[in-house]
Amino acid sequence: MSGGLLIAGTTSDAGKSVVTAGICRWLVRQGVKVAPFKAQNMSLNSFVTREGAEIGRAQAMQAQAARVEPTALMNPVLLKPGGDRTSQVVLMGRPVGEMSARGFFGTPGDPSAAGAPSGGDLRGGGREALLGTVLDCLERLRGTYDAVICEGAGSPAEINLRRTDIVNMGVARNAGLPVLVVGDIDRGGVFASFFGTVALLSPEDQALVAGFLVNKFRGDVSLLEPGLEMLHGLTGRRTYGVLPFRHGLGIDEEDGLRVSLRGTVRESAVSDPVGADILRVAVCAVPLMSNFTDVDALAAEPGVVVRFVDRAEELADADLVVVPGTRGTVKALAWLRERGLAGAIARRAAEGRPVLGICGGFQLLGEHIEDEVESRAGHVDGLGLLPVRVRFAREKTLTRPVGEALGESVEGYEIHHGVAEVTGGEAFLDGCRVGAVWGTHWHGSLESDGFRRAFLREVAAAAGRRFVPAADTSFAALREEQLDRLGDLIEEHADTDALWRLIESGAPQGLPFIPPGAPA
Repeated sequence: MSGGLLIAGTTSDAGKSVVTAGICRWLVRQGVKVAPFKAQNMSLNSFVTREGAEIGRAQAMQAQAARVEPTALMNPVLLKPGGDRTSQVVLMGRPVGEMSARGFFGTPGDPSAAGAPSGGDLRGGGREALLGTVLDCLERLRGTYDAVICEGAGSPAEINLRRTDIVNMGVARNAGLPVLVVGDIDRGGVFASFFGTVALLSPEDQALVAGFLVNKFRGDVSLLEPGLEMLHGLTGRRTYGVLPFRHGLGIDEEDGLRVSLRGTVRESAVSDPVGADILRVAVCAVPLMSNFTDVDALAAEPGVVVRFVDRAEELADADLVVVPGTRGTVKALAWLRERGLAGAIARRAAEGRPVLGICGGFQLLGEHIEDEVESRAGHVDGLGLLPVRVRFAREKTLTRPVGEALGESVEGYEIHHGVAEVTGGEAFLDGCRVGAVWGTHWHGSLESDGFRRAFLREVAAAAGRRFVPAADTSFAALREEQLDRLGDLIEEHADTDALWRLIESGAPQGLPFIPPGAPA
């Protein structure tokens, strides 16, 4: 059995995904064969592996940090929200049904209590079977790799969910993993959060919490050290590092637009354009927006400014409008109409000003949608900007297509229930183009450098801008540079010797119990 470590957090967005990726990159640079793992993820940002499985994009990026191919083993349970209280459950890369939060977490007496996924019956085997699937995946990874770095979800001290936990201490206790708790000091209250997290765990869970990692610290570390010493005295647990605040160190995280906008590419200052003009890109922030990381590759280009918008007037000065993917195509369509964005997009199309629809955004640009699966709304008229008719199928399309467009090679991935029938226009990937309106189901296509440059040249010409794409921008190289920065952060600011002992040997023996512990 190999070494392992679980990265928990005091809150969502404490930095678990980034720290996990950073540790993976640090370890692989030391010659360690390492893999990431997240038992259960809730995200609208997903990815398709080479075997056709859907997993969270954060785990795909962590696999890239570890320099291994992502697989469904690395994220066996993925929840894709479809509203405030329901999610699609994706098990081992395949959707197996829609569940309410109450049902998924197995509320006593609830007839929809979530179940175990062999055969796709969500009500059949309970959380125990889900936990069995999770632990089997983790065991298989640990049998293949020298180390597996696991990421928790939210906080391990959610006392209302501990009974059904399969991603935090539920995994740590069953697999005997040491736990490192990450806290975001930039939010404030990090000492109380560290202490409270441990103090709300049972004695058995506390025995696995080895210590803490401070994230996003600004200033002089020497001023923090007295507090870290007091924390050690209070909890008997050491701090394994203080990571400084660094702009643009996010990866493709899961919880929403607010998180993603702090990603490297979008947060970076826009470089001077190669040509005389910049290009302005407006991305419609539709409800249940998914895979909005598609536009990171646009923002990587010198002279391209990307912003997310939710008002019609914000489209006025845009050279390109992007309608991104969404888990609620019909809902997004209604939202565009309610806000006047639909009319503004239609006027742009009539004026020959560029519009790009990706996945759900492509579907709603078409003539009509037949949906008895996602929204169950039946026949819904689209925006009518592309000669496309969409029918939602119960089976989800999960593929990694390769093709050519605008004279350049393109790679992408598809994640959708909608099946598009293209009845006209000019072929464009799997979709079509009419004038300056493009539509495709292919996520990630703009990461193909040659295609992205060709597309931006088309946009600039249609927008009347003297914009010239840089000849040497490599999106893959930028991603690698970002992951190396994460590895540097761990190597330079964490006690890596102590981290390795933790991964190799588990939590220290004799860690004290901090009362009151978990409620009965």
